[in-house]
Amino acid sequence: MQAITYELIHKCKQTGARRGVIHTPHGDIQTPVFMPVGTQATVKSMTPEELKDEVKAEIILSNTYHLYLRPGNKLVKEAGGLHNFMRWDRAILTDSGGFQVFSLGDLRSISEEGVTFKSHLDGAKLFLSPEKVMEIENDLGADIMMAFDECCPYPSTYEYTKQSMERTSRWAKRCKEAHKNMDKQGLFGIIQGGFYKDLRKKSAEDLIELDFPGYAIGGISVGEPKEEFLDILNYTAPLMPENKPRYLMGVGTPDYLIEAALAGIDMCDCVLPTRIARNGTAMTWNGKVVVRNATYERDFTPLDPECNCYTCKNYTRAYIRHLVKTNEILGVRLLSIHNLRFLTSLMERVRIEIENDNLLTFRNEFYKKYGYTKE
Repeated sequence: MQAITYELIHKCKQTGARRGVIHTPHGDIQTPVFMPVGTQATVKSMTPEELKDEVKAEIILSNTYHLYLRPGNKLVKEAGGLHNFMRWDRAILTDSGGFQVFSLGDLRSISEEGVTFKSHLDGAKLFLSPEKVMEIENDLGADIMMAFDECCPYPSTYEYTKQSMERTSRWAKRCKEAHKNMDKQGLFGIIQGGFYKDLRKKSAEDLIELDFPGYAIGGISVGEPKEEFLDILNYTAPLMPENKPRYLMGVGTPDYLIEAALAGIDMCDCVLPTRIARNGTAMTWNGKVVVRNATYERDFTPLDPECNCYTCKNYTRAYIRHLVKTNEILGVRLLSIHNLRFLTSLMERVRIEIENDNLLTFRNEFYKKYGYTKE
C-alpha cells in the first residue's frame, strides 16, 4: 500500500491547472499548495499552533542535510520522529539535501558513490550517498521523502548536465532500493536535466519507469531568466504522470506560484516569505511593502487591508516598522505570519479559480494589480 496518493478533483478548462487532494498518513493536503519551509525542524519564529491556526498550513518542509548535522537523525528517531520532535501533527516533507550540498560549491566533490563535503558548521569531512540519505530520511519519518539528486548550477554545459542527469537517475534507483518504510513514507523522484529539453524528457522517462508515488521538478529557479524558467516548467510538467503529485521545488514568489499552478503543478515550497520578513518586507495583494521605509513611519493602516491574518487584524504598518527598526523579534514574527498566510491564501484563491475554470483570467488581473508583467 502506498503512503501517498493523489486524487484529482477538477481540471481547469482554460489551462492544464489541477485541483486535487494529496492523501498522506498525517492528513489530506488541498492542492495546488504552498508549503512553508522549516529547515531546522521549525518554520523560523513560528509555533506549530500559529502555522495551523493563523497560516492554515497543511504541510511543511524540513531539511535532511541540516538535521543530519544538528541534532542528528538518530536523536530525532529516538524522539519518535520529526512529527513528535517538533510537535507537528500534519504532513511533513523532507528534501534530500541534494540542493544544500550543491550550494556548497568548492566544498564538495561528487562521485558515482555519493558526495564528499565539508560541514558548513565546523569543516568536518562528511559523506552522503543515496543509501545514507534514505537512512536519514527514514529516521526523520516525514510523510514525503525526496530522492538524492544532483542539482546542476546555471548555466552548465550539455555534457556536464547529461552526466549529472544520468547519475541522478541511477541514484534514484538506489534510493528506492534502500527505502525501508514504503507503507508510511512516500519517496518522490526528482526530474533533472538543466535547461535541455531532451535531457528533461529522458530524466522523466527514467524516473517514471521506477514508479515513484510522486515526482518533482528540480534544478530550475536557480538564477535563470524568467522566460527560461517558464519554458522548461511548461515543457516538463506535462511529462509527469497525471495520477500522482507534481512538485516544483524552491518556488515562492506569487507570480511563480501562479505559473506553476497554470502548468499543472500541485506543490511548491520556498524560504522566501520568512526570509523577506526578516528584512522588513511584506507581500500584499497590491504588491510588496518594504515596511522599514520612512514612508510608513506614520502609516496607521494594516499591512494589507485585504488580508485577514492575525497581523493585519491587529497591528499597523507604523508599529511593525517601529519593531523592525528596533530589531524587536515581534516584528519578524508578525511579518512572517502575514507573508506565510498571504501565500497560503493566494493558493486558496488559486484553487477556487481552477474550480471555476478561471485561473488564466485571475492570473492576468493579479499581475496587473501586483505590478508584474506576464513574461
